[in-house]
Amino acid sequence: MSRRLPPLRALEAFLRVVRLGSARAAAAELGLSPSALSRRILTLEEFVGRKLFTRAHQTMQLTDEGRSFYDAVAPHIEALAGAVEAQSDNLGVMRLHLGVLPLFGGQRLFPRLPELRKLHPRLHIDIDTGPHLLDRVGDTLDAAIVLMVDPDPSFHSVRLDHNSVFAIASRELAAELGDTPDPAKLSKQTFLVHNELPDSFIAWREALGLKAFEPAAVDHYDSGQLILEAAAQGLGIAIMHDDHYKRAGDKRLTSLFDIDVPSPYSYWFVCRPRALDQRPVRLFHDWLVGAGL
Repeated sequence: MSRRLPPLRALEAFLRVVRLGSARAAAAELGLSPSALSRRILTLEEFVGRKLFTRAHQTMQLTDEGRSFYDAVAPHIEALAGAVEAQSDNLGVMRLHLGVLPLFGGQRLFPRLPELRKLHPRLHIDIDTGPHLLDRVGDTLDAAIVLMVDPDPSFHSVRLDHNSVFAIASRELAAELGDTPDPAKLSKQTFLVHNELPDSFIAWREALGLKAFEPAAVDHYDSGQLILEAAAQGLGIAIMHDDHYKRAGDKRLTSLFDIDVPSPYSYWFVCRPRALDQRPVRLFHDWLVGAGL
């Protein structure tokens, strides 16, 4: 005798509420009234014999049993979608429009993309390194990997790292500056700052106790790779993340003063919550989180 399947519309409603984090948002995505969504969830609870959500003040909170149910079921739903896709001649290329900063792409993403291609050969990614990535998520971009302090709560976001701010210079310039910060010497220098990290120089300066310090000039770049090259050529002191410096592996460069300054910025994966229901976005999201880039 074949096993009895759960009510699929009720299961879809449950998964949508968990992934979006909001019953209201899930109802809007499914084109349901809040009461109709609630009825579907109740149908699923009756089927499994568990209370999946607590309800209070028009909000729904996942119970411990609900979380266990989601963790057990969601991977199988994804596997089912993958199996159907693999057997279908009507499903071709899955395409993701991804915004990414060039240095993250070159240092961290592209070296690992062959792994993703082996896992999901139908998934293809259009890469966009243009300006204002965050503003275009949900419009021309399905998702983006951006540098920011705190994401807008209207986005689904995953922090990918924590960073420190380093002052990076050519070995020749570092030898001239010495091992101890000297405001007089530093005031004659040009500092190189990325457009996506405007407060990094302030954080570094204040950590050194140099709040009133002003350099000869601050030059701004929209390319992390070019900042590192400019520093290597002796054009200034680059204020960059430690991870950028370490991954570059450029023997022409060194960090100054052996000072570790927490960065106000992190790399984040961001998309609109509803985008997680698109298979290309979900596949990339789950791989990225699991890959630990």
